[in-house]
Amino acid sequence: MGWTTPSERLTVRALNRALLARQWLLGRVRRGVPAAIEHLVGLQAQNTPSPYLALWSRLEGFPPEALSRLFTGRRVVRLALHRSTIHLVTARDCLALRPVMQPVLARAHAASPFGKRLVGVDLEPLVAKARALLDEGPLTTSELGARLAALRPGADAEALGYAMRALLPLVQVPPRGLWGEGGLPRCATAEAWLGRALAVDAAPDALARRYLAAFGPATAADFQTWSGLPGCAAVFARLRPRLRVFSDERGRELLDVPRAALPDPETPAPPRLLPDYDNAFLGHADRTRIVAAADLPHLRAGNGFLPPFLVDGFVAGTWKVEREKQRAALVLRPIRRLTARDRAALEEEAEGLLSFLAPDARARDVRFAR
Repeated sequence: MGWTTPSERLTVRALNRALLARQWLLGRVRRGVPAAIEHLVGLQAQNTPSPYLALWSRLEGFPPEALSRLFTGRRVVRLALHRSTIHLVTARDCLALRPVMQPVLARAHAASPFGKRLVGVDLEPLVAKARALLDEGPLTTSELGARLAALRPGADAEALGYAMRALLPLVQVPPRGLWGEGGLPRCATAEAWLGRALAVDAAPDALARRYLAAFGPATAADFQTWSGLPGCAAVFARLRPRLRVFSDERGRELLDVPRAALPDPETPAPPRLLPDYDNAFLGHADRTRIVAAADLPHLRAGNGFLPPFLVDGFVAGTWKVEREKQRAALVLRPIRRLTARDRAALEEEAEGLLSFLAPDARARDVRFAR
């Protein structure tokens, strides 16, 4: 059965509560870590702590060691996927999604300064050589590029290393990504690391449905912003007969999977602290369902974003942790005036996060920046 005409116009607040429910931000849930990662279709992992913070905000009693064990057990991996940025996904999703995202990585490479420095270079034989080199053991992209450049005199080593990131399914191996540990981003091919072949099907239709289940109702432009894939309007057109159809307050058509959560817009939303680059606020072309357009500049820091906190479901400020010897402080910087009740609830949530982030600190403090 399909829904072919808009049955309801959804307010910004209704879209907000739908997003929070599907992102498990209306209340922490009891789920396994792999199930959570797959439900959210991957977690932004550009910074090592980010997926740990994302899971802490969504799961009851999440211990960071649970995710680290999945890394060392090769059940989760970090690699370039959505928007050609580093994401954490399960091994199963790595093999399924990497072929789907190949156009994203290819376009990003071609448009990059590295791609422009390799115009005229035949990369195909170098890809085969790169696989052989990686079969001997994990390498950083810099190390890989240098070895490839030795085989192709005159080629740019740095650019070659970056090209392999786009042309091969490279996963970052531990200790990169482990809680409380560092390490260079050494890479292996997904097939070698996981011992299985990539999926053959590169169609984005199943991915679009999963996106809607975790981020919808949404437009094709929203899906394109989240994924980086081209041609998303055609994908949504194919899927539309089997989807629910809504519209937003501006009259734009929104699609959604059947029976997905659409809570009452007045459902209470607890305060939440999110990591920088969390897809909950990066996953749409129109982010007004979680952050007001006028407030978005408060999140920007250079080319990146500051970690935001939510009050009543919407971004209401940013936060950071300051460490000094054995002391740790979590500093909240509101965008607007908060009620006493909101401040108290936010402070309680921040205290829990600070205990998670700095369990070894002898003194911990939560304070509001003036």
